[in-house]
Amino acid sequence: MSKAYLIGGGIASLTAAAHLIRDGGWRGEDIQILEAGEINGGAMDGSGNAQDGYVIRGGRMFNFSYLCTYELLGFIPSLTDPARTVLQEFQDFNEQNKTHAQARLVRGGAIVPDVERMGFSARDRLDLIHIAGVDESTLGRKRIDECFQPEFFQTKFWLMWATMFAFQPWHSAVEFKRYLHRFVHEFPRIHTLAGVDRSPYNQYDSVILPIETWLRGRGVQFRNQCTVLDIAFKPGREEVTAQRLYLLESGGPRTVELQAGDLVFMTNGSMTAAATLGSHTEALSVAKTAEWLLWEKIARNRRDFGNPSAFCDHVDESFWESFTVTCRDPLLLRLIEEFSGNTPGTGALVTLCDSNWLMSFVIAKQPHFRNQPEDVQVFWGYGLFPNRPGNFVAKPMGECSGAEILQELLGHLRLREHEAQVLAGCSCVPVKLPYITSQFLLREAGDRPAVVPAGSTNFAFISQFCELPEDVVFTVEYSVRAAQTAVYQLLKLGKTPPPVYNGQSRPQVLIDAIRTLLT
Repeated sequence: MSKAYLIGGGIASLTAAAHLIRDGGWRGEDIQILEAGEINGGAMDGSGNAQDGYVIRGGRMFNFSYLCTYELLGFIPSLTDPARTVLQEFQDFNEQNKTHAQARLVRGGAIVPDVERMGFSARDRLDLIHIAGVDESTLGRKRIDECFQPEFFQTKFWLMWATMFAFQPWHSAVEFKRYLHRFVHEFPRIHTLAGVDRSPYNQYDSVILPIETWLRGRGVQFRNQCTVLDIAFKPGREEVTAQRLYLLESGGPRTVELQAGDLVFMTNGSMTAAATLGSHTEALSVAKTAEWLLWEKIARNRRDFGNPSAFCDHVDESFWESFTVTCRDPLLLRLIEEFSGNTPGTGALVTLCDSNWLMSFVIAKQPHFRNQPEDVQVFWGYGLFPNRPGNFVAKPMGECSGAEILQELLGHLRLREHEAQVLAGCSCVPVKLPYITSQFLLREAGDRPAVVPAGSTNFAFISQFCELPEDVVFTVEYSVRAAQTAVYQLLKLGKTPPPVYNGQSRPQVLIDAIRTLLT
């Protein structure tokens, strides 16, 4: 029987395995997922415990327009009720827990009023219309801040849009343009984030664990702590055929000889590579990583395999820092609830406009972990500019302990009088993410390879770093769509993923967006 080898244990590989079984009729025991780490899930993670502190490296939003993702979740059974699907769990949860932020922006320790008005000048409106209308080839390698006046980056729109999606001014104007088109339906409600769907728990517990459980139940083999060092391809340029995998597993080298009919799906690049954890009392250390080396090796002298250096050689432009707070004393969340007017799970990102780090945080519905005790609460936040000194702690975020990050947060919320009790009852774990927005960096056509390269007989890319012209990176949907595309094309199933949701074709969506632009 033919075998499928899926390199990387993130959502893309899990999706590819699920569709090989459901759509391709493959047996689970003929599918192997090769993951260098100890656990699967990639960037969709959640770990820790109440004693040592919980950790969420990043937050991923969901949206009704994620047609591929919701199709996947629509055939994965719930862990708590096998008669129901994960999608049904999502739908029920979001029906019962409506998002409507009442404190989207905070400035000077107070909630910014009238966030429905975006703060655009006439020039800002013209610049937005221009970037939305021009071809990607015209924008080329332009940065976002080359397309707008400096004042644009002080508008309420930019503060909300940038922190919702993690854009920075030096990121690619092409990616910014794609987001304007892809999420035009969210434009009128970015001040409340009412269009955001939440997972019932953190994304590992709510998404990864059910999919992995379903795959294991069908015999899929998970080979953890297995690093793919290199891939040998058939000589020549006309045909792309993987012939051999070189592995490092159980402390020693191994070789997999690929047979006729075998398939290889590769997650190229990594948003969470070299992620380093600090602690409540210590700042972060800096670690080296080799997680981009495989893509660099196979792309050497092969332009059709993309250009990894465009994404991994500019860490100063792609990193930010997140933090997870574990509260064993309810004081802090009670104070934030009183300040914001939102109970846990009903609000959204709270962005601190005065923060030199441009710090934002969000409090999810509790419990946020399946193993979370009733008397413990958890919330997550991040800073887009961790190299800048804080406003209340006079050093960069990247040099701060978790306790110092909490002190900075309390300062912006004007809660410093509660500092001693909060620090005694809460722990904060910071995480530095050097490559977290690498997919937004300046690039050229071809820097991201095609999902299935021209001439491929058995090899595909599935990641945030392959090219899907109609969709946007830094979303769960992009990884799921890439995996579906790869399976359908390599198996020659004669089908395609659901089309990308196109709000621009809907008159009311456009009317609402134009009305917001003019306010």
